[in-house]
Amino acid sequence: MRTRWTTAAVTLALVGGLLAGMPGASSAHDPDTPAGRSSAVAFMAQREPTQQLTALAQVSCSNGQAGGYPCRNVDLLSFLPLSQIGGSQANDIWGWTDPGTGREYAIVGRRNGTSFVDISDPTAPVYLGNLPAYQNRTAIWRDVKVYRNHAIVVADVRGHGMQVFDLTRLRSVGSPQTFTADAHYNRFGNSHNIAINEQTGYAYAVGSNTCRGGLHMIDIRTPTSPTFAGCVNQDGYTHDTQCVVYQGPDSAYTGREICVSSNEDTITIVDVTSKASPRQIVRAAYSGRQYTHQGWLTDNHRYFVLDDELDETRAGGGTKTFVFDLYDLDAPRHIGTHTSSAAATDHNQYIKGNYSYQANYRAGLRILDLRGIASGTLTEAGYFDVYPSSDSASMNGAWSVYPYFASGTVVVSGIEQGLFVLRPNLPAVTSAADRPVTVDRRIPA
Repeated sequence: MRTRWTTAAVTLALVGGLLAGMPGASSAHDPDTPAGRSSAVAFMAQREPTQQLTALAQVSCSNGQAGGYPCRNVDLLSFLPLSQIGGSQANDIWGWTDPGTGREYAIVGRRNGTSFVDISDPTAPVYLGNLPAYQNRTAIWRDVKVYRNHAIVVADVRGHGMQVFDLTRLRSVGSPQTFTADAHYNRFGNSHNIAINEQTGYAYAVGSNTCRGGLHMIDIRTPTSPTFAGCVNQDGYTHDTQCVVYQGPDSAYTGREICVSSNEDTITIVDVTSKASPRQIVRAAYSGRQYTHQGWLTDNHRYFVLDDELDETRAGGGTKTFVFDLYDLDAPRHIGTHTSSAAATDHNQYIKGNYSYQANYRAGLRILDLRGIASGTLTEAGYFDVYPSSDSASMNGAWSVYPYFASGTVVVSGIEQGLFVLRPNLPAVTSAADRPVTVDRRIPA
């Protein structure tokens, strides 16, 4: 049986910016337990702002700086400190584009709730209000995704469950509101993260108190009536996952619903087409693993780009991004590792076209060019450093990033800072050979 590591357990050892890992139990996430309270105090002590932060707007990246933040090829369109979007500390971030109006919104997780910010004018964002944590259960770890105009929110704290919020309610907001959820799902209590396959209408809660910490599958095709669909528990605790209708090169799985999961010490790939009888395809380890945290597939489903959260603190060196070739889903191959000039701990990344947009804690937003990925080679295309005082390996600074707005706007959540609204200026695709492969997303029967 594998030793289970949790981010909460790791943060117990954060002292003076140093981190030393230790095994921890699920109670380390729960503020209702002594271990959870101790963990929360240690974790949050690292996240107190060192100065009063103020709002900023429309600052171009010039000579390596934008409003006091180091940058390259990324402009600052605006910044809202936490004090102006609900307070406390930030965690996850996602986005929503209203299909009826085209307006763009940032959805920012915080310890005590979820904030909604209209960023349709990215130089003048407007805070619309807060969805409080379920029964005021605050949590360091909150996660949010979107399906059919509904925000789906979970938190890694006992008894929180899953909140569902109808985002179209934001259309009529004239001043900041305190919102209530439109539905609540209680088949689990805590969940470290949630993924959604928008093609099939299923959500996948991970790291919960159910399914041995593996994928807890939920039918959300009617978002306000979520129903339990099944478990994936063969490999125990899953920290994060991405689930897709597979259209990659392995024809044996074409049209199947596949989840590629980061399971602490392996990449674990599962066929979840049948929710009643999911099948584990492979558990793949790799050299240099310390904590298999999160990753994302390229658009053509050929490659998986992974961040390992603890290799920098345990092994030293720059931020490492691992590249895997999934030509054969039964036998993933580690074909390259990109090492950044910054030593920061990596956290979350999402791929859009030729670029991976990474939230690397103290190094902030880092953007990697994927056009050399076939040879396992990535290059840095730009960055915006939300934590100027240090790029060292520690768990504060940028928590996550959302790069999927059609406008090109990118939003980043700073744990102790707030909401950064950014505009990358990246090289255009110049030839057909450079373009990412596009695929027909078919839903399996």
